[in-house]
Amino acid sequence: MKRKNEKSVVRVVIATGISSVVTQLLVIREFLVQFAGNEFVIALSLFSWLIIGGIGALSARLITPRFFRAAAVRLGGLSLFLTVLSAVTLLSIRYLRDFFFIHGSSVGFYPTLLYIFSITAPYALLLGFLLPYSLYVLRVEKNDFPSYRIYIADNFGDVTGGALLSFALVYLVTPMQAVCIAGLPLLFAVFPLFFKNFPGKVFYSIGAALTLTVFLGGIFLEIHSLSPQKGKLVYYGESRYGRIKVLQDEELFTLFSDGIPVYSNQNMIMAEEVVHYPLSQLKNIKNVLVISTTGGMMAEIEKYKPETIDYVELDPEVSDILFRFNLIKRVSGLSVINQDGRAYLINTDKTYDAIIVNLPEPETFQINRFFTDRFFALARNHLTPQGIFSFSMQGYDNYLAEPQRQKLSSLFNTVSDHFKNLLLLPGQEIVFLCSDLPISRDIPSLLAQKEIPTDYISRFFYGNLTQWRIDELNSLIDPKTPKNIDNSPRLMRLMFSQWFAKFSTSPAWFFIITAIILAGYLFRLHLEEYVLFSTGCMTMGCEIMIIFAFQIYFGYIYHQIGLIITVFLAGLLPGAWLGNHLRHHARKVLLFTDSMLIGMMFCFLAAYIFMGDKLPVLFYIMTGFLISVACGCQFPVALRLRSDDNSSVARAFSADLAGAAFGTLVTSVVLIPYVGITGAAFGLIAIKFISLILVRVSHEKN
Repeated sequence: MKRKNEKSVVRVVIATGISSVVTQLLVIREFLVQFAGNEFVIALSLFSWLIIGGIGALSARLITPRFFRAAAVRLGGLSLFLTVLSAVTLLSIRYLRDFFFIHGSSVGFYPTLLYIFSITAPYALLLGFLLPYSLYVLRVEKNDFPSYRIYIADNFGDVTGGALLSFALVYLVTPMQAVCIAGLPLLFAVFPLFFKNFPGKVFYSIGAALTLTVFLGGIFLEIHSLSPQKGKLVYYGESRYGRIKVLQDEELFTLFSDGIPVYSNQNMIMAEEVVHYPLSQLKNIKNVLVISTTGGMMAEIEKYKPETIDYVELDPEVSDILFRFNLIKRVSGLSVINQDGRAYLINTDKTYDAIIVNLPEPETFQINRFFTDRFFALARNHLTPQGIFSFSMQGYDNYLAEPQRQKLSSLFNTVSDHFKNLLLLPGQEIVFLCSDLPISRDIPSLLAQKEIPTDYISRFFYGNLTQWRIDELNSLIDPKTPKNIDNSPRLMRLMFSQWFAKFSTSPAWFFIITAIILAGYLFRLHLEEYVLFSTGCMTMGCEIMIIFAFQIYFGYIYHQIGLIITVFLAGLLPGAWLGNHLRHHARKVLLFTDSMLIGMMFCFLAAYIFMGDKLPVLFYIMTGFLISVACGCQFPVALRLRSDDNSSVARAFSADLAGAAFGTLVTSVVLIPYVGITGAAFGLIAIKFISLILVRVSHEKN
């Protein structure tokens, strides 16, 4: 009987892992969409999830079950409630965003953190509680039930859930349907916990009926939860690169990607500026490369009668929809290339008379990679000697704020290494014109000579872009501003600072309070708990680094984030198994694995610095897997050095989660924006080096 009860609880732990990881990944993706694809949201989501989970794990110490049947029913009931919360959490993110914030407005750091923390708190708190509590339930019947087996069962469920989402659900169903499908194994797994008595069966029947009702309601509300407050949703799809929606308001059609309006059919001014400012400078135009586009842009390029127009768009679904809703025109010589723009330039030998980058502000690492030294070098190498390169940034009316001035200066200083002549034109957008040939400021005269008609430029250019405004903008460039490079993304640091400055806030208080809480927490940790804390920190810090590095070099994370997190989870499973078999040599194993983690981080850093774009996806996947194997190995080993009682296990789980939360936060919000990925790697090495020294000293004493 005990054996059967044990299997029932372990199955619940595995099913909980499946459901929770699918929910976690979809929640992160949902926050990405709601907050304009900002990668910092990934870090804030993971931080909130982990720190609340750690609190939940600690709270499990407050309840000590005495009778298996009552404890099992409680475990089953809480597990059913967890499945309900998965669907409720996803819907809450969508519905409450416009309740707490003005629709369409940008949101500051602190409100974003508070919103994410509040929405994820109920689910993460209960999830953190359930893992150690499942162990306590098993120990009612078997006092010495090993804690590492629960850890392994949980990891197995996590890996299964991550693989299920990454390789199947993400392609086949909507997010709400995926959450419901992932929750079904848990719904069935808890049934044996209620099976032994009639009241239990009744309780399960009611709970299962309510769970299924919530699931069906969530699926029914899927489209409604995505519909706009104004206008009509005429298209919705989940591609591997992001969420795509097309909204119609009267005659205006707007395509949104990850919540950002990126294309519309009524944007004539921008289309004329981004096309005619650069192309008017050229005498003969044969080949034009456009990286992303906007409504009306192709029609304006067509006026120059180029032989070929190569339009690069990462997401094939986006380009298909643009043509379907007539947001861009099919013109002669147009070729659509569904590939990452940076990767395309790396792999092609074709040269162009003009390269036009039409991307939003570099507020994310995905966009920032098109504004770095390495990309500007790529663009220059694919231009003819008389060619021109252009891109644009957010415009201004009368006053240029200091963060924006620094941003423009960093870009100017970066791109000036590759072109002899640069000119900034302050139109609706600030357009950068870059060429080795002289650049004329008199755009209307150039267009008149070519007999190219325009609606906006011919009528309003001289009034809006006076010589004084052009001279004033170009004179404000600060030559001392550091350049924007891949390994040290200066623009991301400026955008992060601008995020706070925009709302008249500062990250200082958040960091101070976090540091005080962390110091107090670390002071109370035992050696073995600190090892687990540093291990969690290393695991999640490295995971965040790989996510950001992947974003820099491959340009898309919406789909791949599930794969990356799944790989990290997959490594923990064999690591925990290996650690259990080596636990009798605990201190030696800790010394070896700490040294191994430091060594692997140095190897990753060297490869990243010297190879960069040449590294394949497999390198990042294997690095994450090997690091997580070493980290997973340390958990059962560290528990061997401590008492394996319920309180110690809860503290160990909590230390691991707290370390992971700290690693997530510091790596993404402090280290990468301010010292780059290289500095972040050295920071993680330092944290693990302290662990190595402490274990070494302890080993010598014993």
